[in-house]
Amino acid sequence: MSITDVKRNTSLPARPLWPAISRGLMCRCPACGEGRMFRAYLKVNDTCPACGTELHHHRADDFPPYLVIFIVGHILVGAMLHIEMTYTVPASIYLWVLVPTTLVLSLVLLPVAKGGVIGLQWAQYMHGFHPDHAPGDDA
Repeated sequence: MSITDVKRNTSLPARPLWPAISRGLMCRCPACGEGRMFRAYLKVNDTCPACGTELHHHRADDFPPYLVIFIVGHILVGAMLHIEMTYTVPASIYLWVLVPTTLVLSLVLLPVAKGGVIGLQWAQYMHGFHPDHAPGDDA
């Protein structure tokens, strides 16, 4: 039996999933919803300034950018299809409007997505958020 099997068999109090994710989406601590999750643009606080919950365990890695690409791609492809079917516009409009829109949407949504992923990890006791987590054990 691996360490992950042992971790999943322990009985831990349930953490509310959707409130934790929604707090994370607002860039707040998933535990209390009061403290700020980020100390800089994408730098996560080591602990929550309000309740002291350790946040440095997160392993958001590449999932937030994938989510942002998925969301922004759907928004912009839908907008492009609508514009093409409704209006006759020169191709340069896409360059001058949709490229900056892509950049702004991506930069705005990236911390939101990262906060939501960290909230999910906290609620599900993933990675270091599990009380029995051993340093260096990220299985």
